[in-house]
Amino acid sequence: MAQLFEVHPDNPQQRFLKQAAQILQAGGIAAIPTDSSYALVCRLDDKAAAENLRRLRGVDDKHHLTLLCRDLSELSSYARVDNRQYRLLKSATPGPFTFILEASKEVPRRLSHPSRRTIGLRVPDHKVTQDLLALFGQALLATTLIPPGEAEPLNDAQEIVDRYDKLVQVIVNAGACPMQPTTIVDLSGDQAEVLRIGRGDPALLGL
Repeated sequence: MAQLFEVHPDNPQQRFLKQAAQILQAGGIAAIPTDSSYALVCRLDDKAAAENLRRLRGVDDKHHLTLLCRDLSELSSYARVDNRQYRLLKSATPGPFTFILEASKEVPRRLSHPSRRTIGLRVPDHKVTQDLLALFGQALLATTLIPPGEAEPLNDAQEIVDRYDKLVQVIVNAGACPMQPTTIVDLSGDQAEVLRIGRGDPALLGL
């Protein structure tokens, strides 16, 4: 049975987030709010948890999982970022964008795209997510909380409890999320390419 923590979206109770971070550190999986939708997250370097994350989401190893980072300095430790890319990233973070970048050696090979060695990274603009990342102390591996075979992410915490109570270890309820996916921008090639338009405005990147 999952631990349920009900927190204020703008001023979350730190003791609850600290407990959530401890459970994640021990190999648990959490459902948490972000600035685009609820997401499933786990520790980056826990192979079993990452495999469970994919299983819960119903995706294979070709599906890009995302690293949630606190800020650009943390993001750049997981990806190779040149000056051009850094300027683009700076103009749109924190925010509802996922960037596809060449993974650094800090990212386990099994988590990057099997043929391209790329990884999705983002810096979310959500107080609960940011505080949890700060307490956890490193990036979290994440995927949008979309049940297998469905098209829309879950947005109601009670529905998440009803459906995932025995599948995850933590559910952080901070109320409804925007329910719009991130805009995905591929920065791994010579030119930036928008792969999906979501909540983030590509115009912020000049695209």
